[in-house]
Amino acid sequence: MNISVLRDQNISVIEHAHLSEYTTFKLGGPCLALVECPTAQQMLFTVCALRAQNIPFLIMGFGSNILASDAPVDTVVLRFTGTVPVVTIHANTVTVDAGTQLDSLVECAINAGLDDMTMFSGIPGTVGGAIAGNAGAYGKQISDNLINLTVLKPNNSLEIIPRSAIRFDYRDSAFKHNNDIILHAEFHLPNGDAATMNQKRHEIISTRESKHGRWQDTPCAGSFFRNVEPTSKAGPRQSAGWFIEHAGAKELHIGGAHPYLKHANIITRDINACANDVYNLTNTIVDMVRSKFNIELVREVRFLGTFNGIGDPRGFW
Repeated sequence: MNISVLRDQNISVIEHAHLSEYTTFKLGGPCLALVECPTAQQMLFTVCALRAQNIPFLIMGFGSNILASDAPVDTVVLRFTGTVPVVTIHANTVTVDAGTQLDSLVECAINAGLDDMTMFSGIPGTVGGAIAGNAGAYGKQISDNLINLTVLKPNNSLEIIPRSAIRFDYRDSAFKHNNDIILHAEFHLPNGDAATMNQKRHEIISTRESKHGRWQDTPCAGSFFRNVEPTSKAGPRQSAGWFIEHAGAKELHIGGAHPYLKHANIITRDINACANDVYNLTNTIVDMVRSKFNIELVREVRFLGTFNGIGDPRGFW
């Protein structure tokens, strides 16, 4: 594997990096190499260089919606995120690098007097990851204000795809199931009052931290399971946490993994836990909810690598 061409472009390459240092769960074994791509331009160069050498890779953003295996991940991991937001605003149109932190985009929009991003305040992760997972909060989804995306196709061509041509579902999109790489996103945002939005932002962050804890202090990946489909088309989705708690699973401890005290759908861990503990715990939760309610919980968090010999040593599943 010759990745010196990346270092020649001052792109950071850390061989045999441990994914525990790059996920909010703070769990995960080594990968072949971790490549830091803080901008879309660096991501484009890196992907084309690796493809030219037939070097396998996968793309990870901030690592906030991932449970990485304790076992080695047999591939190069490209980490598409940076500390500096790459955002351009013209009137009500916002163009942003997919590697920009979602919360940084929220701040930029508010400072520009633009609304409809405020409800995503405090959510860790990148804009690209949020789009791929069609992140949502307070009845809003990230795809609602999307105009188009610039994506890198598997043949290395760039394509601008309008929102109307992209499949989005609840916490899902076409990008979780194809090999397109989101480089840039363009949004149309309505005008808003900056003071009002800042007040709302502080309230949302305070509420989120009181219910979910601070991800900086409480290792987790956010809500582990999707909320449950309504029993009728007229009904709202039902909280996965309610089913977990009423199935008796909130008090579970497997190894060092357990549900968060204040929110049953937030899975966290003690200092001595391993990724397999979380994997086994969440499988047990699924079994208990199925047994009690005949409902199949669906993961929102993506597994990376193999667990108990199951999974994909080179990718997400």
